[in-house]
Amino acid sequence: MLFWSPAQDWIIPLPFRSASVNQEVHKPEGQQQEAGEVTTIYREFETWTVNTGGQTIHAKRMPGFFRTFKDRAQLALWLPFFLFPYVRWNGKQAILFDIDHNQFHFFNLTVLPQDIWMLSLILLVAAMTLFAVTSVASRVWCGYFCFQTAWTDWFTWLEEKIEGNPTARRKLDSAAWDADKIKKKAMKHAAWAGIALLTGISFSIWFVDAFDYWNRLIHFQLPLVGWVTLIAFFFGTYILAGLLREQTCFWLCPYARIQAVMNDSQTIMPTYDYTRGEPRGKIRRGTEVVAPQGDCIDCFQCVQVCPTGVDIRNGQQLGCITCGLCIDACDSIMDKVGKPKGLIRYASLDELDGKPAKKMYQHPRTLIYIGIITLALGGIVWGLTHLGSMTLKIMHERQPLYVSMSDGSIQNKYDFKLLNKTDKDFQVKVTAEGGIKDQIIIGAENNPMIHHGRGTSFTIFVKAPGKFANKDVTPIQFRVESVEDPMVFAEYTSQFYAPKK
Repeated sequence: MLFWSPAQDWIIPLPFRSASVNQEVHKPEGQQQEAGEVTTIYREFETWTVNTGGQTIHAKRMPGFFRTFKDRAQLALWLPFFLFPYVRWNGKQAILFDIDHNQFHFFNLTVLPQDIWMLSLILLVAAMTLFAVTSVASRVWCGYFCFQTAWTDWFTWLEEKIEGNPTARRKLDSAAWDADKIKKKAMKHAAWAGIALLTGISFSIWFVDAFDYWNRLIHFQLPLVGWVTLIAFFFGTYILAGLLREQTCFWLCPYARIQAVMNDSQTIMPTYDYTRGEPRGKIRRGTEVVAPQGDCIDCFQCVQVCPTGVDIRNGQQLGCITCGLCIDACDSIMDKVGKPKGLIRYASLDELDGKPAKKMYQHPRTLIYIGIITLALGGIVWGLTHLGSMTLKIMHERQPLYVSMSDGSIQNKYDFKLLNKTDKDFQVKVTAEGGIKDQIIIGAENNPMIHHGRGTSFTIFVKAPGKFANKDVTPIQFRVESVEDPMVFAEYTSQFYAPKK
């Protein structure tokens, strides 16, 4: 069930069942159920709050399985982003999106604009993977791998190291400005600014040589586009991760809205077991629970650790990023009070209602996503394996198709266009198979030089004795290969024209 809140301007997914339904409304069964649901909507809506930026969320950091997994996932995101541009390969940057020269370098592989169709397939794979994961496990991308989540978590970790735990930070925020507050705030914002600057630099060096960029930056010799990119990412990172934080997820990111229509009752997500937990009440270890009290002791630890301030006990909400930190908090409390873990756990709503859970391969939508991903990956693999080191196109002279020479021979003219996809220049030699007996190639005797990353054009002539030209059109296959490495080659089939006999 979905509830539209015009005041908050967002859709709130309600739980499929709640213990707060009024069971004492004396109406026919159908009307009673409808009245109970309406009562649930209004009662639960009163408890839901959406932070629109009026207060700062200071989430508590608690150890646990999902906290560890989140830290490691973010480390796997940070390390490549910050370090990969410095990896060298054959004296050059191993991974480089060279926009100036319209090239993408990945170790020995060079992708040119002619092969950019593969980028479309890569984006398709990324989108379908995101959709498939969301349909199965909700917003795990947001919770563990999103750049906004990762950088915000990093910023709040620094904030805790400098200003203290959440309670200390709240006191500091409300305290009068004195030397201690100024010092801590200045240290925090300086640290944030340092990370934001490093983020802007790290993003930029994916597109230019890293060491050359640092040299230009130190000497203030960056071009205008370099300064604009650096400043944009500096302020973007500082504002989004440091100041807006969860507000970015609430109001700026469209994925939160998109995923709402991709989840269903079979989607696995952090879910509160309301049947077991309700009604809530205080409890101490070793104390018998008086019926009908549930296992939830209303400690609010699940809310205090949530980076977006969501109370998962009120059902799935727009702010939930599926990070599982509320599960760690609840499990630790259940351990302390001697209750089984799993009051909050990754589960589907159907599972909580006792319905049989479907396997991933039983979801038609997920299978469609996987099918599209497989086809796209097949296209990418085919493209990469057929890139080659050089491409060749040959245009036969249209007018005239041939020239009859004074010595009785027939001559054809061909325009060669070669694209060198390697990272170095080399000379090539031209040979031909088929065609006419005793034919000779004129114009490539000096082994033309082709330059890396761009096209090279030259013209050759093929001359053959007229007495051997028995057909007016004869196939001829040209082969262009590197003088240094014959394995770097390209072939093209054209025609040799002669007078009709």
